[in-house]
Amino acid sequence: MNSVKVKPTTQCHVVAMPYPGRGHINPMMNLCKILASKKKDILVTFVVTEEWLSFIGSDPKPDNVLFSTIPNIIPSELVRAADIYSFFEATMTKLEAPFVQLLDQLELPVTVIIVDTVLSWVVGVGNRRNIPVASLWTMSPSLFTTIQHIQADYISGSSK
Repeated sequence: MNSVKVKPTTQCHVVAMPYPGRGHINPMMNLCKILASKKKDILVTFVVTEEWLSFIGSDPKPDNVLFSTIPNIIPSELVRAADIYSFFEATMTKLEAPFVQLLDQLELPVTVIIVDTVLSWVVGVGNRRNIPVASLWTMSPSLFTTIQHIQADYISGSSK
């Protein structure tokens, strides 16, 4: 008896958008590898800057985890510590437009977006497109509270 191998149809397309910094990329990738290993009909599109792809592009990953890049429009990871506030501001203001353009170019419809909690603007993108958004927090709960206060001050324009 001859058996024909049929390529599985992707039923779930996950787009993962990590915060582009050390300590955020690896936890998101680990989660995506776990998801992709559970079922072969899950496709994960892992979004990184071109710079980050040069750092992690050769790392082993399942075949159903693909990299997609957005341009290097934020300060380099290699110098961000010199002005962390400007780096944070750039991630909050400059990444949304290229991320939306990337979503427009994907061949398969997006089932869900997994985002690093710090990139709160992704929730708005998901809402406008009727795509559910799941949040991944990669750090301690106390830092979560601190970041939420910083973001609230940034959004309101006040400094306390």
